[in-house]
Amino acid sequence: MALDVYAEALADLDPGAGEVETAELVVTDDVLVKLFALGPDAELDPHEHPDSTNVFHVLAGEVTVVRDDEREAVAAPGVVRHDRGDVHGARNETDEVAAFTASLCPLPGSG
Repeated sequence: MALDVYAEALADLDPGAGEVETAELVVTDDVLVKLFALGPDAELDPHEHPDSTNVFHVLAGEVTVVRDDEREAVAAPGVVRHDRGDVHGARNETDEVAAFTASLCPLPGSG
């Protein structure tokens, strides 16, 4: 059994243009780490987690991170923290697949 779950999970994802595909990498009672693969022109709609901090780790390509009225292109490797209640999302404005994980802690209802 491999300790690193990223490569195998990413290999199973193949989003086309405008598509977002996901895989759960870590799920415990108090944390979720989810992998997002964004095809060209794909978007993870803005949303919020009122009771959790959410951290993006950009692992491949470039992701345009949207938070409230801010937008910033973040290339791999990159880390972006979203505090509780921040409205945030992501877009792939490139011609290549972009991948990032989102770590959510604590899980809503775990505290």
